[in-house]
Amino acid sequence: MTTLAATTNESLAQISNVLIYSAMAVYTLAFFAYITEWIFGSRSKVARTAAALTAGTDAAKPAASAPAVAVRKAGGTTVLERPEVVVRSSGTSRADVPDGPGAHGGDEQGDLYGRIAVSLTVLGFLLSFGGVLTRALSVQRAPWGNMYEFNITFTTVAVGVYLALLAFRRNVRWMGLPLITAVLLDLGLAVTVLYTESDQLVPALHSYWLYIHVSTAILCGAVFYVAAVSTILYLFRDSYENKLASGGTPGRFATSVLERLPAASSLDKFAYRVNAAVFPLWTFTIIAGAIWAGDAWGRYWGWDPKETWSFITWIAYACYLHARATAGWKGRKAAYLALIAFGCWLFNYYGVNIFVSGSKHSYAGVE
Repeated sequence: MTTLAATTNESLAQISNVLIYSAMAVYTLAFFAYITEWIFGSRSKVARTAAALTAGTDAAKPAASAPAVAVRKAGGTTVLERPEVVVRSSGTSRADVPDGPGAHGGDEQGDLYGRIAVSLTVLGFLLSFGGVLTRALSVQRAPWGNMYEFNITFTTVAVGVYLALLAFRRNVRWMGLPLITAVLLDLGLAVTVLYTESDQLVPALHSYWLYIHVSTAILCGAVFYVAAVSTILYLFRDSYENKLASGGTPGRFATSVLERLPAASSLDKFAYRVNAAVFPLWTFTIIAGAIWAGDAWGRYWGWDPKETWSFITWIAYACYLHARATAGWKGRKAAYLALIAFGCWLFNYYGVNIFVSGSKHSYAGVE
């Protein structure tokens, strides 16, 4: 009976590996589909319209002369409105800058590739979820006992957050390309450097707090990542809008890519709301970890490197949210704070487990 159980667990582990590699293959196809969406978008009339409107023409004329790129399908649900283009109008406030049309740029074929990319992302998510599930079944425990398991679960949750936002009709498809790029890099690192054979947990991890503490940590990290992508794109879009407002002419590549993103103010608000929404959960994660430490090691807090950097991350995000709420910091200064906070989370995620020795979290499986 023991031999049969061991054989079954080994088979499930192998199935998990196959599913993870299959997810990587599908994500790769999605990656190329997202790139194709951006390429077709750059061929649309958006870029040519922007070039015409920023060539020194009268500010009163563009709205009337802009070519229509609306795509209306009879009986369908897709309506791509004509993109509004930012112009050098002295009467236009930065707060009134409209969002860009999206990666497809108003191009029907580009939008088709974008939808294909999302469909492939869904398929990749299902395969990845299957890989995480079969990994859990192979060891009959939560699938995050080491860095490999944490990575494959984290990437699955990150994609799940993105798809959930799309399901709630949020304008986030522009995030697909950077998200899938990071997911592929993370999974590549997981299967080459961080891979660990299925094994049982160290005694300290045998607790129901494993399910509570680690699952919330993974969810928080996925949401923090989504906010960080929005923050980085905000910095680029803000520079683009500033250049237009000052009468400058951005380069062709910048114009083609950045004009299709949401307005800088939209990206800034989105990042702030996402960070603010998940911060209480991160607070709970730290508290849950302290309670678990009390059960496992007989003390709630010992300034272990993982505990210390979790607290540093909490402080960094608290400073960011406090600055936004009380000091009125918006825009670039707040964005830099948010990226510093995310950098602390990344170091806590990778750096402490891989490079810091002497941690009670040395069960990461890569030391």
